[in-house]
Amino acid sequence: MSENTNNSPLTLVSYPKAIMHVDCDAFFASCEAAVRPVLKGKPVITGKERGIVSCASYEAKRRGVKRGMRLFEVEKICPSCVILPSDYETYSLYSQRMCSILRRFTPDVEEYSIDEAFCDLTGLRRVYHCSYEKIAQKIKEAIEKELDLTVSIGLSISKSLAKICSKKDKPSGFTCIPGYELHKFLKDISLKEVCGFGHNSVALLNKRGVSSVYEFVNKSQDFVSNALGKIGRELYLELKGMAVYEVIRDKLEHKYLSISKTKTFMPPSDDKDFVKAHLFRNTESAFIKLRRHKQSVKKITVYLKRQDFSCHGLEAELNRHSSSTMDFTDIVEELFNKIYREKVLYRATGVILSKLANEGCDDRTLFDDILKIEKLKSLSKAADKLNGKFGKHMLHLGATEFLKTRNSNVHPRANVSDRKIELLKGENFRKRLNIPLLRLK
Repeated sequence: MSENTNNSPLTLVSYPKAIMHVDCDAFFASCEAAVRPVLKGKPVITGKERGIVSCASYEAKRRGVKRGMRLFEVEKICPSCVILPSDYETYSLYSQRMCSILRRFTPDVEEYSIDEAFCDLTGLRRVYHCSYEKIAQKIKEAIEKELDLTVSIGLSISKSLAKICSKKDKPSGFTCIPGYELHKFLKDISLKEVCGFGHNSVALLNKRGVSSVYEFVNKSQDFVSNALGKIGRELYLELKGMAVYEVIRDKLEHKYLSISKTKTFMPPSDDKDFVKAHLFRNTESAFIKLRRHKQSVKKITVYLKRQDFSCHGLEAELNRHSSSTMDFTDIVEELFNKIYREKVLYRATGVILSKLANEGCDDRTLFDDILKIEKLKSLSKAADKLNGKFGKHMLHLGATEFLKTRNSNVHPRANVSDRKIELLKGENFRKRLNIPLLRLK
């Protein structure tokens, strides 16, 4: 393919595929304002329980608040900020409600993250008797009216292009780019705006004379393959309007290449038992997710993040795949003891599960204790069943018991969401009805 240096359209077809990306604006903060209308228009941030900004409303962002900023810094630059603990239960419910609205319009919905989703609208013009732009506008209006929060919509001919469009005019943005306008639109898009291009990829392309997405898509496919390999070639085709990535309907059937869980705690701690308890809680959470997606793991990585943000980690492999938490607890403790240093302040722990396979992958050896393996497998299933009935982590590893005593002193109930305190009849701290509490006064 020869390089194209003129300004001719990349394609003349308006919508060979109509892919929409929905991106909620400052989602966590917007959910808080939706259940507490008195907060609308005020600078709101979430993350009080962690001591750092998890999400900031646009009013807070305009005052200089950024994600990851420490709360004492926030109070200096924006004393009027309303600082709230994160209520992930309510955020999850709003996410589910948003996706249910999307599925009223199209069955092809991919839950990309808690506050993002892709929709395939291709072919729906005949159903709704209007353009794809009008369909996307109807979806936007329905979400904002029913959930009382704003979303930014991007509509184009591939997932990568739709995601770029949704970021273009936030908050409450609405950007639609048909194929015949693609060559004009991409001239103003920098490489760093493409989801999938990291700092190294951008730096490499810059060194090879490519500084914009338009210049990138006008390079030859051989140039892209040699520079960035398979992933680069896929993004190249996506940005040219040739949809490579399909909208995946059923998120529950998605198989992960890796699963990670991390936990930041405030204040930082040099208490060995406390830090280890958080690491084991991450391990439990990672394996719960692993089993929920019917997968098993062979390799585990653990890491500790110090107060200076430096990370230290180690990895290990089992001689077979497993989905049982107890198969890895001795490994996790051994790795922790090798990483942990006395009198060093730690602020976060993390676990990464990799080398995943489908659950039931049987690669046991002749020397494995089959009876023990089956007992541990049954124990994990029993724990999942009990926790599903009485609340997550109700039945937990003994090493995490230390969190109960420590959290009662370090993290008072004032630093958890109101939804965990204001309980309805029959609810408890771990188990609640799947409804948010609206505070109209």
